[in-house]
Amino acid sequence: MTKPFAKSLLAALLAGILAGAPVSPVLAQQPDQTPQPKAPLQGGLPLSLGLSKYHYTNAPNPWPDITAPFRPQFVNPGTLSNSPRLEQLIHDGKLNLSLQDAIALALENSMDIVVQRYNPWMADASILKTKAGGFGYGVPGSLSVGSTANLPNLLFDPFFTQTVQFNDNVVPVNNPFLSGTGVTGTNALIGLPIHTSTYNSAFSQGFSTATTMNIYWDNTRSSSGSAFNLLNPSVQSTLGISFSQQLLQGFGRDVTRRNILIAENNRKIADLSFAQQAITTVTSTVTAYWELVYARENVNVQQQAVTVSTKLYNDNKKQLEIGTMAPLDVTQAESELASDQTNLIIAQTTQLQDELALKNYIAKDPTASNLLNVEIIPTDKPDAPESVHTEAFEQAVKEAFNNRPDVQEQILNLRNGEIDIKATRNALLPTATLTASYASTGLAGNSTLTTSTPAAGQQIVGANGQPITVVGPGGTLVPVYVPTTTSTVTGVSKQGLSDSLSQVFHNRFPDYTVGFNFQIPIRNRSAQADSIHAQLTQRQLEAQMQQIKNSAVLDVRNTSIAVEQGKAQVQSARKARELQQQTFEAEQKKYQLGASTVYNVILIQRDLITAQGTELRALANLAEAKANYERALGRTLQVNNVTIAGAQKGEIERDTLIPGTLNGQVVGTEELFKALDDKNKSGSK
Repeated sequence: MTKPFAKSLLAALLAGILAGAPVSPVLAQQPDQTPQPKAPLQGGLPLSLGLSKYHYTNAPNPWPDITAPFRPQFVNPGTLSNSPRLEQLIHDGKLNLSLQDAIALALENSMDIVVQRYNPWMADASILKTKAGGFGYGVPGSLSVGSTANLPNLLFDPFFTQTVQFNDNVVPVNNPFLSGTGVTGTNALIGLPIHTSTYNSAFSQGFSTATTMNIYWDNTRSSSGSAFNLLNPSVQSTLGISFSQQLLQGFGRDVTRRNILIAENNRKIADLSFAQQAITTVTSTVTAYWELVYARENVNVQQQAVTVSTKLYNDNKKQLEIGTMAPLDVTQAESELASDQTNLIIAQTTQLQDELALKNYIAKDPTASNLLNVEIIPTDKPDAPESVHTEAFEQAVKEAFNNRPDVQEQILNLRNGEIDIKATRNALLPTATLTASYASTGLAGNSTLTTSTPAAGQQIVGANGQPITVVGPGGTLVPVYVPTTTSTVTGVSKQGLSDSLSQVFHNRFPDYTVGFNFQIPIRNRSAQADSIHAQLTQRQLEAQMQQIKNSAVLDVRNTSIAVEQGKAQVQSARKARELQQQTFEAEQKKYQLGASTVYNVILIQRDLITAQGTELRALANLAEAKANYERALGRTLQVNNVTIAGAQKGEIERDTLIPGTLNGQVVGTEELFKALDDKNKSGSK
């Protein structure tokens, strides 16, 4: 009676173990204890990555504060601490995390996102520099910093120049009328003191029409010790304007604005490059999330295997003690237990590693004290294979071409290449410059006032040296003298800047100039080289475009196949698990009837656990394949309602419908579902 009693007791204990065992599927097929909403919560308001928080394409306005352009703009330091959302989700050392919460945290905290966010802002600064006429900066994803055409860059920023200069100079005079005669050597030289004051102002401006304008106002005051100057001191003023217009080389708005157009395209490329990083981050986060889901469930499966193996080993030992089992059976059971314990340790290690990997995606600092020892508990389950769909291949490829950032980046690179080809083609032309200028000059200063008195001058003598006379009144011979005048200084006439300007504005001394300059490079080899290089670069970009499209097609094909295979694997694994379940139930009935052994029942239970693990792995693989399929089509951000720009802050600040949030606050699952139910009830009323 010992053997039947032991068998009945073992059957009762085994039934108790099996009653608590996860014999039904753990993920998609097993209803969750927590009430789930009828529709998935994926959607809601967009999550913005906040690229529009700062605008670096415009310089500070000089009006009314004229000093603003000369002060540096302050760039705020980045936030390197974890976002508040992460702290709000942690309760009692556990982080209950939905997939959408994981994505939101990754977008807020991923250091890859933090680093890449600066590139679009740098592209803004590049636009600002090219607007002034400079050369832009490099942008990740862009193959062009600026045009390679050898054309002069116009300065679109206006420049005002003010020159004030004072000069005192003593000039040695090499003039006998000033230095004197009859004296030899250096003592004969005299110094002529000259003092000059210059006040010049100029304004210059370049325009996208290939026109350069210069306006100048020059004022010079000079005085010297020379008695031969009419005005001393004198003031000379000149007001003028000049234009220079390119007619061939450098003509055209598309040519003059070539670097601005490239910088604007590069700004779009920077957005696309950032979007690519966001897609990569989201996809990696989704993969890490489902890997952790699988790892945790796999730990449960391995723990169940250890429980079954432990029970088998203990029961075999008891049967060995009462003499109903051979020692070899106990050894086999002990070996199986050791193997299952090893598998459990491996599964637990994998869970810790996957948890750390997910923490690295959702936190800026995964070693923070409030996160280091936190256990992440995923709350989402993989979608059932019936809910996962793929597009027709042709439609999927078309969508990929329209959405994938790498394809769109290459389109913009091709546009930059076209701009460069047009600019280098223009640089082949000769230089033809039309110039025109107008100036008006005025001169004023101090001059002496004199009166002239007639007087007899030097007597006229003839060839013989005798004075020449004429017959005067009464027949008297009168000598002949050269008539002359005597000047007497009676005062000084003072004139200055106002008199000089009056002459300027009355156009008393105008100066008109029109010119034409034509320059032809005889062989033009440098420009030819630039043109050939630009065209070769464009042809290379076209080839790369086809290469990128081919890679995209292959990516779409592979990921769509992976999704379909994943669905088939889930269905196959589900069917295998169902059949194994039926096999186990049949073997259990046979055991109850005495037609089987405990060893056979537990072996079949172990096979059932293995089938459950296979189904878990297939479900996780399908979820990851779906994420990769969305990445291949470029719809990752759209599916998760993520926008690149538009927020006023670099954090997700608006209310969303992602699981775990309500009115912008992180709440428990029960409160969230209760709020949704209340909303649905009120809507139905």
